[in-house]
Amino acid sequence: MKRMTLSLTAIAVAVATLPAIAQMPKAPPGAPDAKRVTAGEYKADPGHTQVGFTVNHMGFSLYRGIFGDVSGTLSLDPKAPDKAKVVIDIPIASVATTSAKLNEHLKSPDFFDAAKFPTAHFESTSVKVTGTTAVVSGNLTIKGVTKPVVLKAAFVGAGAMFNPMSKESSEQVGFEATTTINRSDYDVSYGIPLVPDAVPLTISVAFMKPAAK
Repeated sequence: MKRMTLSLTAIAVAVATLPAIAQMPKAPPGAPDAKRVTAGEYKADPGHTQVGFTVNHMGFSLYRGIFGDVSGTLSLDPKAPDKAKVVIDIPIASVATTSAKLNEHLKSPDFFDAAKFPTAHFESTSVKVTGTTAVVSGNLTIKGVTKPVVLKAAFVGAGAMFNPMSKESSEQVGFEATTTINRSDYDVSYGIPLVPDAVPLTISVAFMKPAAK
């Protein structure tokens, strides 16, 4: 009887989701077409934005990790792209690698001291656009230390995303940017020189406007 009840529940759930599945797009809603970008104020989508880092682990391997739950804003006008403004906040406690022990160590005072400095912050000071790429200059703050950085950014795609469950749609735009920082500049020097000072970063960010009915 219990098995039959579970089966009936599964069938009911499947039937309920059929209309939403039927409304799903046949192709990705985003495309690398700059003409799709619309002007306005965007917010970073925390579920689809990541800041990745790569370190050479003692000469044996390239070891990677990410920060998630990133928030931020983008002010953008395709007619005046050089006036764009980007702000990104990175929660340090979201750091994730394939080692739970390393995750906790990275949050400790040896590295980022997440309890005392819970957020890393980037704010652009200038944007120079060439086609679908841009050089974004700004200031990065980690552990209370602010240093200038330069990001090389590339346009990934734009378009309107429709959520068939909520019946809402929103304009979205995505970019990927890279830079390299010296962690010693931010008092994150643990392990140098066994693990190099220079750390390449890759920022993959999806921005979206508030949903419109």
